[in-house]
Formats: sequence, C-alpha cells, structure tokens
Amino acid sequence: MNAIISGLQRIFDGIGRLTPEWLIALLARGSVAYTFWSSGRSKVSGFLDISESTFFLFEHEYALPVIPSHIAAHMATYAEHLFPILLVLGLFTRFAALSLLIMTAVIQIFVYPDAWSVHMWWAVALLYLIKYGGGTVSVDRILRRSSAA
Repeated sequence: MNAIISGLQRIFDGIGRLTPEWLIALLARGSVAYTFWSSGRSKVSGFLDISESTFFLFEHEYALPVIPSHIAAHMATYAEHLFPILLVLGLFTRFAALSLLIMTAVIQIFVYPDAWSVHMWWAVALLYLIKYGGGTVSVDRILRRSSAA
C-alpha cells in the first residue's frame, strides 16, 4: 500500500512540475476572459453599439428585479468588454475577477438558475484568481516589482 501511495505521490509531484503556477493563472485568466468577451461581443454591433436585440433580451429574458433593463444592458455589455481585457493583461486581476464573480452570481441567481454546472467552473477559476492574483506573467506582477524597487 505504501508503494502505491509513494508512486502516486511521484506522479502528482511530476504533474505539479509540468504545470507551473503562472500557467494555471494564465489559463484561468484566458478561459474566463474568452467566455465573457464572447458574450459581450454578441451584445453589440460594430465596436460598442449595443444592439436592439440586447435591449430586448434584457427587458424579457435577462430581466433583473432591481436594475432597469436598459441600464443592466449597458452595465453588462461594458463589463463583458472591460473586465476580460483586464484579465488577459493581468491588470487589476483580483478586482476584475471579483467583478466577474459577482456578475456570474447574478446570472446564476436571476437569469439562468439551472446553469450552475457551467457557472461553477467560472466561479472556481475566478476564486483562484481572487485568491492568488494574476500570477507571474501579468502586469500586476510587473507593477508590484517596480513599486518595490
């Protein structure tokens, strides 16, 4: 039994060496950024002209109990463009991740309550980024180094 545990430990240690922290952070940032950026792009025509269909969806399908639909459409569209850019750059990573985690919670609770199997993966990646930051390959790290010098 000890030989099996020892063998498994060597395998896990090897996997840990093959997947450094910076790669995990980069993949978490990129995967969440891609998801939200794609959603944001589907809400606009041109660069940031919010489409009529987006306003319709926010009025009927994405309706929130407190925020008026036209304001929610603007907030979501701009958030889905700004925060993914910040994540890709690794700039203000924790703030961007927290903002998208709140957005994910709103989507889960008020819009698509049956989509938890997708939202939980977004939440896991975002919680990782909130806890550990953008990682070694990020603007946050560069800024932190330059302010420490």
